[in-house]
Amino acid sequence: EVQLVESGGGLVQPGGSLRLSCAASGFTFSNYDMSWVRQAPGKGLEWLSTIKNGAGITYYADSVKGRFTISRDNAKNTVDLQMNSLKPEDTAVYYCAREGLEGWGKDYWGQGTQVTVSS
Repeated sequence: EVQLVESGGGLVQPGGSLRLSCAASGFTFSNYDMSWVRQAPGKGLEWLSTIKNGAGITYYADSVKGRFTISRDNAKNTVDLQMNSLKPEDTAVYYCAREGLEGWGKDYWGQGTQVTVSS
């Protein structure tokens, strides 16, 4: 059974930092690209970042480039998202997602973790 479990969310003040982690199980983690996606209240899904399975190549949305960093540890089956300089507009549920092998999209999602940026 494929399972993705996010953790690390919470309440943080503007300008603060959080580190999210996604623990993967039930598949060969190192074979898959992994992504982070978020959904703000009343908004649609917003792709944030992807890290490739092999060479460590990363991609970021303009909205988070320079503030967020995606990383993975294939030995631990985890993918993390370090979030710095947080803004109120970063408030959202953050999801970890597996990218399908054939490039058609995200085939498994975690349950999400809430991030609230507020003073």
